[in-house]
Amino acid sequence: MIYIIKINKAPETMTAKERTKRTFFREKTDRVPMKYEANAGIHKRVSNALGIYDCDHIKVCEALGTDYRSANVKYNGPNLFKAVDGCNTDPVYGFYTRWVENQYGGYMDFCNYPLKNVSDDEIASFPVVNADDYDYSTVCEKLKRFKDYGIFIGGAGMCDVMNSLERLMGMEDILINLHTENEATIELMNRKNEMELGMLDRILNISKGQVDFLWMGEDLGTQNAPMIGLDLYRRTLKPQHKKFIDLAKAYNIPVLFHACGSSSWVYDDLIEMGVTAVDTLQPEAKDMSPLYLKEKFGDRLAFHGCISTGGALGFGTESDVINTVKNTLEIMMQPASNATGDGYFLSPTHWIQDTSPAKNVIALYQAGHDFGRYN
Repeated sequence: MIYIIKINKAPETMTAKERTKRTFFREKTDRVPMKYEANAGIHKRVSNALGIYDCDHIKVCEALGTDYRSANVKYNGPNLFKAVDGCNTDPVYGFYTRWVENQYGGYMDFCNYPLKNVSDDEIASFPVVNADDYDYSTVCEKLKRFKDYGIFIGGAGMCDVMNSLERLMGMEDILINLHTENEATIELMNRKNEMELGMLDRILNISKGQVDFLWMGEDLGTQNAPMIGLDLYRRTLKPQHKKFIDLAKAYNIPVLFHACGSSSWVYDDLIEMGVTAVDTLQPEAKDMSPLYLKEKFGDRLAFHGCISTGGALGFGTESDVINTVKNTLEIMMQPASNATGDGYFLSPTHWIQDTSPAKNVIALYQAGHDFGRYN
């Protein structure tokens, strides 16, 4: 016999859209909003556990009771990049991936870095797609379909410089080239980000106020320390990030900024630029525990994440997951002195990994409904 799990959802007195918008500004809501993303292997197992056998992502989100949806668009333009045997080519950014199996399933891993150890001329001439070549015809349909949900554009990798260029030239080269302010690399960074800004601006213009937040990011931390120094950040990356934040300001929407690892060292600069909320929040990383973040930044930022994919969710029991969610909510649901609400979005720190049992994933969201509600 197949047992289908059904989430017992919290009572609701507002729409997901209202809940999402109010949480960004740390205003009172009926419950904490929630987010779900997962790798293909665990997504299939979660889907099957919920009785959703076609693995439709939106159906799973609806079953779990999550609160926001994407209005992003797909690239429909020409392929500007060379094919490599045995590899997949990303049609937007030109990096290569290949399937690498592991004991839990596998990943598409990066390979054949096209700009590794090449001349400045080759970096300078690397193609960047045109913002005109995205399919904007889907925006209005998505806005209509998801009108009761929080709607975002972008994502954790939007604007990201180090990861996007690392996939082309390797981490060593991108760090050296940023540190030395290599002209060809800076120019490629500028061209890539101007393309993304053009695409986002087009969506925001079409949406006419129906998009609720911009999601962007830059992975800035290792587990124990910053990835780069604050001076280098301010010289090279901060001006790029400000362009995207300023675009969001122009359309009067908040910004959710993703940064992996120990990244709270940059939060004051993000706040200065106008970032409203921060994402990932790996609790095991240095200066990233829920208590530290809430005490130091809770009066100035909303928070998104904190449930580690490398902790109980991936390797513990259902009870461990429930206790982790409950303990996190007890800290994060406390309003700051200058707010009426908590400003917390319950979410895994990253896409849920294949190490996670489906029952643990279900337990996470059930605990969110059980303990994330207000009386």
